[in-house]
Order: sequence, then structure tokens, then C-alpha cells
Amino acid sequence: MEKILDVKELTTNFYTDEGVVKAVNELSYHINKGECVGLVGESGCGKSVSALSLLRLVPYPPGVIEGGQIMFKGHNLLNLREDEMQKIRGNQISMVFQEPSTSLNPVLSIQRQLTESLELHLGMKRYEAKEESLKLLNQVGIPDPDRRIKDYPHQFSGGMQQRIMIAMALSCRPDLIIADEPTTALDVTVQAKFLNSLKR
Repeated sequence: MEKILDVKELTTNFYTDEGVVKAVNELSYHINKGECVGLVGESGCGKSVSALSLLRLVPYPPGVIEGGQIMFKGHNLLNLREDEMQKIRGNQISMVFQEPSTSLNPVLSIQRQLTESLELHLGMKRYEAKEESLKLLNQVGIPDPDRRIKDYPHQFSGGMQQRIMIAMALSCRPDLIIADEPTTALDVTVQAKFLNSLKR
């Protein structure tokens, strides 16, 4: 099978006043095209840091990706320039973050946060991006999307914010979606619906 992602000996450390914290220590795995892979471990073992490392979003300082390779479609993401990474984030690789309230921009409407990546990555005109955004909100179960698209993140519950994050992750039809506990704030029936959406 074709590998879409091949992580080799990924190492990410945090340098603190108390010393070095080895958050990710020589992690290796791969994901084939069309495959779903779950990373399982106890709380604080480095799952979220490993996900952030893939997109080079580890906060620096204190975090540093010390070594390894992140091969995506034949390119080592650790060797790319920042402007090259920006073309990959959200477009070819998207991420559903664990805490939507800190991931959504509080001063931008949901419409702007959804349409921005569609305009930037897919070259859609503003009205096309809005129509696609409405479809995405409907797909993830946001009621009355024509009205709610104009609202701001604080006007949504935690579960609704998570649905919006999932809509954003699906928007550009990426080759790889990284989901960091995407269903935590959702009830069981909605969880099943979203997992099916991600699978599709």
C-alpha cells in the first residue's frame, strides 16, 4: 500500500527551568493511504505533542523538534521552509485540535474562519466559499447554518465549537486529517456521526 505519512524516530523536547522534558522520544510509525490509525497512551505521554510536531506547531520556546523525519508524500516536513509549510497546513494536512475554544479566533466570525482557507487554498471566490461553508456546517450538524455562520465562537457551546473545528478540518478535503480527541465534547450519537464523516 502507498504510504502517505512515514514518521521515523521523531524526537521533541521541552527545555524548562527544571530540566529537559522528553515529550516525544524516537517515535516511529506510518500511515497508508485510506487508513485510520489511532495513537493510544495515558494522559501526558506526548500524543498531542506528537500531533503538533507533524505540522511543526510545537511552541518555541520551550519546545524543540530535535530529530527524526516526517515524510509526507515524499518530502521531509522538517526540511521545508515556513512558507512551504503554510501551504500544507489546512490544505494537504488538517488538524482537529483537542480544545476548540482556544483554537478558534474569538474576534473573527465563523464565516470568515471557514471561508479564509477555502479562498486561500482552493482559490474560491468569496460567495463560493460562503456556499461551501454553509454546506460544511450543515454536514456537521450546526442548526440554522444561514444564521449561525455570522456568529462568533463565544456564541456556541463547546460541542458546537468542536463541530465547527471538524468542518474547518474537512473544508479543503486534505490528504491527511489529524484528530486530537475530536469527540471529547460531543454526545455518543453525534460522536458516531462525526467518525463516519471523517471516515468518508
